[in-house]
Amino acid sequence: MLALRSVFLWVVAAVSCCHGANILGLYSALSPSHLIIHMSTAKALAEAGHNVTVVTRLKPKVMHDKIHLIVVPPTREHELAVKNAASDTAGSRNSRLSTKFDLLTRTRVLIDSQADLISDPRFQRVYETKFDLMILGSYFNDFQLGVAAKMKIPVIVNWMMPSSALIDRFVGNPSEISYVPNELTYATARMSFLKRAENALKQLILMYSVVAFDHKFNRIYNEIFPEKDLPTLEELRKNISMVFVGSHLISDGPIRPQVPAIVEIGGIQVKDQPDPLPEDIDQFLNNSTQGAILISFGSCIKSSILKPEIIQAIFKVVSNLKQNVIWKWEDLGNLPGNATNILFKNWLPQDDILSHPNTKLFITHAGKGGVTEAQYHGVPMVAFPIFGDQPINAASMAGLGHGLALDLLTTTEDSLRKAVKEVLENRKYSQAVRKFSSLYRDRPLTPRQSVVFWTEYVLRHHGAPHLQSPAVHLSFIELNNLDVYASFVAILVLFCLVIRQVWKFLYSKLLLGQVEMLKAKKKQ
Repeated sequence: MLALRSVFLWVVAAVSCCHGANILGLYSALSPSHLIIHMSTAKALAEAGHNVTVVTRLKPKVMHDKIHLIVVPPTREHELAVKNAASDTAGSRNSRLSTKFDLLTRTRVLIDSQADLISDPRFQRVYETKFDLMILGSYFNDFQLGVAAKMKIPVIVNWMMPSSALIDRFVGNPSEISYVPNELTYATARMSFLKRAENALKQLILMYSVVAFDHKFNRIYNEIFPEKDLPTLEELRKNISMVFVGSHLISDGPIRPQVPAIVEIGGIQVKDQPDPLPEDIDQFLNNSTQGAILISFGSCIKSSILKPEIIQAIFKVVSNLKQNVIWKWEDLGNLPGNATNILFKNWLPQDDILSHPNTKLFITHAGKGGVTEAQYHGVPMVAFPIFGDQPINAASMAGLGHGLALDLLTTTEDSLRKAVKEVLENRKYSQAVRKFSSLYRDRPLTPRQSVVFWTEYVLRHHGAPHLQSPAVHLSFIELNNLDVYASFVAILVLFCLVIRQVWKFLYSKLLLGQVEMLKAKKKQ
């Protein structure tokens, strides 16, 4: 009886250590699409019974009535800077590399805004609550790790994309650049010599960006957290318990090694059961007997800031289709045109629309969230990548056979019409993306279950230092074995020098002996 009571008390203690925990979600990036992913994580934890407090700069679309929300809006200056940056990127050709360098220069507001948040009085009130864990929405804001350091609580990093150079180093994840393309390189199969050379060169560029960002982040960290008793930012980076990443490499690749501290939650924003659609959208889709097309360029890029000729090309193509079209258009007072088959809405429940059986095509900017939702629901795409990771996402999507990718700046009415017709009428695209959907859903745990289990795992053990890779604590020289290789080379060179000297010595002795013998013969 006593033994049973002990077991019962142990189980109660184990459960109570994590259920009903106080969890702080710090999601300060000025990106609505990032916030959807982060809030989906927070919602899963709130549904599991935890007390979740979320601090954000934007009002979230995803919410739960048990989440305590603190919104600290950005300044007018920050809002204007983000809007101008979005307008500039929509009118120029951008790569993920150029986006990274923009973050250091022109779009530094994305970093500075997150730094300003920490000193805001509305944020400072979070220190009055005893939290058990912090989940940090990572987006060029390493310095915010100081919040968890002040509270003396473990940290889980939430990253909306597959692991990258900036994330790998948190948990010592190997890069393996000989067969794993980095975040700047697109490759679907074994890389050729030239592709591996490109990957290696871009890895060096990424390492440079890491060093550049570190310099900026260290400066900001020291300004915000001047307390002498706090660890350095470098020490905080080495003590992150876990990283949630927005991928499912078994299905979307590339296959690569991942340490146990990386947990894949790709698709966390996709609902197990779609919510009921607004009445007008529901009726519009149900009446789409020929199928429906969804057009959305995401939350950061408004359709109205795209070049007028691009907008008119899209309108002329879709207004003449037999399919109905739902178009996310923010300025309803200034429409690109009127057509009986087009429904313009300033906001759309994208995931719920994509789940509708009549949705046959998604015209998208290839944001990671939107591509994931379309792939999950088996909807083929025509993509217009604009900036950041979108060109890689679009290339990957097209490489998998899930649709076609077009250049936003050079697309014409004719080329768009051909692309839309090809994806709608050629069944290979819908078949490929439906097969992918089957793989994407086939997991031992759903993304929500993974979030809950691993968060509670970290809570139960008050952090997860036992999951750390030794690589986290190695220098660049140690991690790449450069000191060992240098020792091998030094030993080999020393050995060769010794052999050379011995040979010279023996050769000189032999030669001297031969000379002495010749002299002796001559004397005879």
